Amino acid sequence: MAQDAPPPQAADAVLMKSDAMPEGSQPVQELDFNMLKRPITAEDLFLGMRHMGFQASSMAEAIRIRSWKDPESSEKTTIFLGYTSNLISSGLRGTLRWLAQHRHISAIVTTAGGVEEDFIKCLGSGTTYMSSFSAPGADLRKRGLNRIGNLVVPNDNYCAFEDWVIPILDKMLEEQEAGKGTDQEINWTPSKVIHRLGKEINDERSVYYWAWKNDIPVFCPALTDGSLGDMLYFHTFKASPLQLKIDIVEDIRRINTIAVRAKRAGMIILGGGVVKHHIANACLMRNGAESAVYINTAQEFDGSDAGARPDEAVSWGKIKADADSIHDRIAIFSWAIIGGGQ
Repeated sequence: MAQDAPPPQAADAVLMKSDAMPEGSQPVQELDFNMLKRPITAEDLFLGMRHMGFQASSMAEAIRIRSWKDPESSEKTTIFLGYTSNLISSGLRGTLRWLAQHRHISAIVTTAGGVEEDFIKCLGSGTTYMSSFSAPGADLRKRGLNRIGNLVVPNDNYCAFEDWVIPILDKMLEEQEAGKGTDQEINWTPSKVIHRLGKEINDERSVYYWAWKNDIPVFCPALTDGSLGDMLYFHTFKASPLQLKIDIVEDIRRINTIAVRAKRAGMIILGGGVVKHHIANACLMRNGAESAVYINTAQEFDGSDAGARPDEAVSWGKIKADADSIHDRIAIFSWAIIGGGQ
């Protein structure tokens, strides 16, 4: 072997010939702001991200999925929006409220915290503050401050929530008892409770005020898993021997029926856990959603539903095999909404 040439196996490995790319393959494209010759718009940015690669392309695809309309009837996708409570605690609440206000969603699934934190922010002392991920828990506890990531919520907020919600629960119990045995009998469900609270808050800053006003159902299968559950617990003592009854079975029929009757179903899931699976399982009733956008930071390697990629849901029949789907791991939701326009 000549000493002035690399080993043949090394040259073969490094300089291996490529097959021709399939016809129609999309080259990676750069977004050149100099080409625009004018101020950059949000639409310019999102269109330019389509072929950048990595998560930029994922976000552009999420925008396309969210904006789908039937080409013949212009009917939009029936969108199930799911989000965890921390997003209501954060500044993203305003984006979620905008969606409900302008009827861009068909149904919401959230957790108990995702319900109560919205109402708390409408009450007099309901401010949430910036803090630090490393703020010492023992010190915060002494000061009556509850940490949510790098946010803190004064415990006084929950005291104000109790003062507001308990009289409403009293009234709901009164209506429940008065309607027994009549054609006005009330069967409270989590979605009906949230609907009522959205009416009672009467505040345009609230997501659930707009959900009530626009008749968008809000499902919360884990309604007792938070401060609202604490209030229901306390109310059992105040109302004893009577108790407010909240039926989850009627709600599961309601959300599943919405999925079954949808011409086209889409899922937008922010976070994981119960909100993610509750929507996915509703879409199983129609043999899968036609589109899905997952935005979270979970990993699939522990077998959790939170980290499962859309393809896992395909195996269960919760997303159609030919569906459009995106799983992204960055905070892009507000951008996706802006990019989707009206």
